[in-house]
Amino acid sequence: MKLLVLGAGGQVGRELGRLAWPAGYGIAAFDRDGVDLAAREQVFAAVARERPDIVINAAAYTAVDRAESEPDIAWAGNCTGPLNLSAACNDAAIPLIHLSTDYVFDGTKSDPYREDDPVKPLGVYGKSKEAGDQAVRGALAHHVILRTAWVYSAHGHNFVKTMLRLAGERPVLRVVADQIGSPTSAGDIAAAIGTIVEQLDAGNKSWGTYHFAGGGAVTWHGFAEAIFELAAPWRGPPPPVEAIATSDYPTPAQRPANSVLDCRRIGAVFGIVPRPWREALAEVIGELYAG
Repeated sequence: MKLLVLGAGGQVGRELGRLAWPAGYGIAAFDRDGVDLAAREQVFAAVARERPDIVINAAAYTAVDRAESEPDIAWAGNCTGPLNLSAACNDAAIPLIHLSTDYVFDGTKSDPYREDDPVKPLGVYGKSKEAGDQAVRGALAHHVILRTAWVYSAHGHNFVKTMLRLAGERPVLRVVADQIGSPTSAGDIAAAIGTIVEQLDAGNKSWGTYHFAGGGAVTWHGFAEAIFELAAPWRGPPPPVEAIATSDYPTPAQRPANSVLDCRRIGAVFGIVPRPWREALAEVIGELYAG
């Protein structure tokens, strides 16, 4: 079994490279410098050259606020790229696992979002990601789209590392307390993808869209407090974390107030049950400080 991983330099892509794959599995992994998904010829050439059994797309433009001022770049990464990749996979009869986001929803629903709930992205990032998802569905029947949320790891740019950095720079941190979601470890996402790959390899061809995020829900403020509580053995007492409203911290991109994803379907179909977000966070904090 050979896998082609795009977006190898990102949080999930890096974790896919660290995953303990079964014997006989091989990975060809590329970051944007290796394969630019927005360049159609590069994509088709890579698929033809590597001849993978399954392609995993962990590449995306994820700068939510910056996307508002550079929409062309966001659409190239999040829509044109997946379109090129799914077209290449279709021509070669290769299935694709494609990562998506909670930001395809507007956050007005009171309950967790199901896979079949109507999408209504609020900003350029969410709109470009949803367009990419639609491109995959339109070009390739054999696909798995995996929506996730609030991704973090010990590497790259993410909320966990930002909070720990800011705690050393500011006497008081002000964090939004009226947006709710499920923090998701990139390592857990990679493990879920690994299970899906093995299931596909074993004949479970349950194509479609699935949700996977950390178990449970919390506000950004609660997430920040948990970060400092779990990091206290290494960095000492937590700094003051003031709860604020979204209106107190205006950003270029509007964010959904509710990003919680209903993950029951992926459990029923692939046997994947997310672990509690706090458990995964403790593991990543330990990796950051204990090595």
